[in-house]
Amino acid sequence: MGMVKFAITPGFEVGGTIFKPEQLALLGSIIGEKARIELTNFKQLYVEMEEESFEEVKKKLTEKGLEIYPAGFVTKSLITCNFCRGAEDAGVEIAQKLNRVIAGITMPSPLRIGYAGCALGTSEPLLKDIGVVKMRDNFDIYIGGEPKSIKPAFAQLFVAGVDAERMMNIVQRLIAYFQTNGKNKEKFSRFIGRISMEELRNAVAS
Repeated sequence: MGMVKFAITPGFEVGGTIFKPEQLALLGSIIGEKARIELTNFKQLYVEMEEESFEEVKKKLTEKGLEIYPAGFVTKSLITCNFCRGAEDAGVEIAQKLNRVIAGITMPSPLRIGYAGCALGTSEPLLKDIGVVKMRDNFDIYIGGEPKSIKPAFAQLFVAGVDAERMMNIVQRLIAYFQTNGKNKEKFSRFIGRISMEELRNAVAS
């Protein structure tokens, strides 16, 4: 049997992405001596371990409240702020619902989606491929952030002032459009440059 790599996250809550001691203790005790654990900038842990034990390990980790996602060229689990304005004002339930519909989808390249519960933007949504910012009772969506270069770029405003349902619909449609039309290993920011912001708005947000 070979090795398998997967991503682990505890999800998020008011206070941020928080692993419990018993979750980490369990992880270290069951993945085997040959396993490797990598801390990523997606607020996930990547675990590489022997494939034959994966299903049993996945079951035990899930029972402890951890979420398991594929690694690699997929939509990453939602990268969020710490919801310092409180669960309701910052929209924790909305963010959790968004995460459930977007995480782990196969993509032409890894896709980072950020969420901020207010304009402070502590999760740095403007440096994500897709950034969602809650503005009182509505949401602004930004696209095309690029942090990984000597010339980083901020995401551009895609749509403003949409309600939660429309926000989730637009984000899902952006993901689906990139999944269908993106080239293999093409970064989302380059995809936007090739397709154009106007064409994306017409295809996704009209």
